[in-house]
Amino acid sequence: MKRFVLHWGEMGSRWGVNRTVAQIHALLFLSETPLTAETIAEILRVARSNVSTSIRELQSWGLVKLVHVEGDRRDHFEAHHDVREIFRVVMEERKKREFDPTISVLRECVNEAGNDTPKEVRDRMANTLAFMELITGIFDEVKQLPDANAVAWLKTGLKAKRLLG
Repeated sequence: MKRFVLHWGEMGSRWGVNRTVAQIHALLFLSETPLTAETIAEILRVARSNVSTSIRELQSWGLVKLVHVEGDRRDHFEAHHDVREIFRVVMEERKKREFDPTISVLRECVNEAGNDTPKEVRDRMANTLAFMELITGIFDEVKQLPDANAVAWLKTGLKAKRLLG
């Protein structure tokens, strides 16, 4: 468990996520019971204030939620335990925060590009826009599928890739 939490923190840094945020997410993902901020700070040996800030960020992503434990007035936190749900939430947030604004700007750039813009530049922007719209369109379709169908669709895609080279 310790190794997983440490590695998740390292990977978080590579994905542009604060190391402590990623470690807290990993800890809550693996935990069988909801944890208090104090417990998280103690286990990870980080400042309580850092835990609070990190939990707020995880909540804003929809990866962690506040829960109450009967007989305990303190706030407890838990993460989704279904890795497909975590992936869906992260992809949805990345799409909303990164892809959608980029697609919007690309559309404007493509629409504003006039004859004074070299054809190669217009084509690159249009191709980038078309590719990003394709990727987000595929994601929008797949996220609507039930989990079993989405997994089957992904496996079919891998088989098709192997067949096509």
